[in-house]
Amino acid sequence: MTDLQNPIFHDEDKAREALEAVRWPNGPYCPHCGNANPDKIALIEGKKQSHRPGLRYCNECKGQFTVTVGTVFERSKIPLSKWWLATHLLGASKKGMSAHQLHRMLGVTYKTAWFMAHRIREAMKEDVASSGPLGGEGKTVEADETYIGKRETPRVQRKGHPYTKKGKGGGAQKRIVVGLVERGGKARMFHLNDATASTVRDVLVRNVSRDTTLYTDSSRLYTRTGEEYASHKTTNHAAGEYVRYEDGVSIHSNTIEGVFSVFKRGMVGVYQHCGEAHLHRYLAEFDFRYNRRTKLGFTDKMRVDAIMEGIEGKRLTYRSAH
Repeated sequence: MTDLQNPIFHDEDKAREALEAVRWPNGPYCPHCGNANPDKIALIEGKKQSHRPGLRYCNECKGQFTVTVGTVFERSKIPLSKWWLATHLLGASKKGMSAHQLHRMLGVTYKTAWFMAHRIREAMKEDVASSGPLGGEGKTVEADETYIGKRETPRVQRKGHPYTKKGKGGGAQKRIVVGLVERGGKARMFHLNDATASTVRDVLVRNVSRDTTLYTDSSRLYTRTGEEYASHKTTNHAAGEYVRYEDGVSIHSNTIEGVFSVFKRGMVGVYQHCGEAHLHRYLAEFDFRYNRRTKLGFTDKMRVDAIMEGIEGKRLTYRSAH
């Protein structure tokens, strides 16, 4: 639990110092040229206080910078204390925090709160390329797809009816999300325009190690791709089978269903309205919190610090957010 009386939520100097401690644990470095020599970086100080607090000068490239330069907070006029509070609220709320709620609690406009939330989600986004694939030898990954909301661009119907779960066509005009979760580990969710064997395979092979045991339902989306993995086990939901046991091992996809459950409760009960173009950012938000859940030993403070570490090297302008 985080103490809301912490000075970083009220004092701008403390908020800046806290961000500097997270971003520069080994001392400041220049975001323009990469110089980290403390003898060539000077803190600009003076009695007139005509400069920005925390402003530094790099003698290597002759540039100036603060702790927010080169991050999603760059050029923001929002006080850092409010950034800390907004980050804490989004990081600690299991099902998210709406922009309207942020605007009331932070005392900023709705437009500002909306943009702040998207910047924080940008910081939450995982770098899949560097974090590596899920699963591995001796590990299990569950995969499934779900349908939520209404597509903003209706899908053109092909001849016949598209395949969906239980043979129903109700999901044809809904947004498609494919989810992966490693048992006892991380989850990843992806927004797809179409759920076909080809598009689902692309998600799987890019994100799950081939040495993995794969558990899914009996959907035809996974039949061929499952053969590429160490083992592929399924449960027949259409026949009412949601779990079975083989040699003391439980075969099911209930873990990913649980991930979807929290995601849907957040989208329906908290956010309510989400443009399809922004869905990938909300998925990143729910992935972030699940991957740093209490069961894995994370606290609210650890989640907030992880978000602040993730602001590095990212930029999201209001125009691009739209």
